[in-house]
Amino acid sequence: MLSNTYIHIPGVGKGLERKIWAQGIHTWKEFLEMEDCLSIPSSRKARICEEVRKSSEHLAAKDYCFFSQCLPSAEHWRAYSLFSDSAAFVDIETTGLSKSRDKLTIVGIYDGKESKTYIRDINLDDIVEEFSKYRLLVSFNGARFDLPFIKSEFPEIEFNQLHIDLMYPLRRIGYNGGLKNIEKLLGITRSDDTEGITGFDAVRLWKKYEKGDCEALDILIKYNIEDTVNLKTIIELTYPKMVEKALNA
Repeated sequence: MLSNTYIHIPGVGKGLERKIWAQGIHTWKEFLEMEDCLSIPSSRKARICEEVRKSSEHLAAKDYCFFSQCLPSAEHWRAYSLFSDSAAFVDIETTGLSKSRDKLTIVGIYDGKESKTYIRDINLDDIVEEFSKYRLLVSFNGARFDLPFIKSEFPEIEFNQLHIDLMYPLRRIGYNGGLKNIEKLLGITRSDDTEGITGFDAVRLWKKYEKGDCEALDILIKYNIEDTVNLKTIIELTYPKMVEKALNA
């Protein structure tokens, strides 16, 4: 979908983007090949052509920073298929909802193959290096919660990647509510150990662990891993619908 996108170009909004698509031109390659056929003022057409060439070069170089900066944050999902080979599916656990009063307990990262768990007072500091490995982050409500929470404790993390907060593109295609509700709508099941656990339960499990209950930590880790793994399942199931919605809006 990224190579079908024009709204990252200065002066191009969704209306003009749809007008380009309506003329049978979707990809950047098609735009450059068929520019003479486009019913767009020549001066604007020349600027778009220049930006399309520039975008193609940045995409060939996998320059995620370029697209992270120029693509509207609500549209970062469009980059998924072309940057999924360097994606981190991210979810955190905390002692509460306030960045100023509460603290991170667990940061979970799933790279599509391996789950990695970073635990407070064990290896949490390792997330600084870990996040630098990825071009794309995928979360659920991460723009308002997960990433700001991490940033408050680790300000040295830049978070200059593309970031897909799935909550918003999912709403556009009719999937509302929290992560667990959306999992049910998509037929995604949890393990017996974590079925029914909520964020409030996660706080309780951490408190039990602090009192010496290692089994509580094991359950919390499993719960967090399922969150991150399910994020990948969700986007893989719904990405085609996001593309269809965007192209036919």
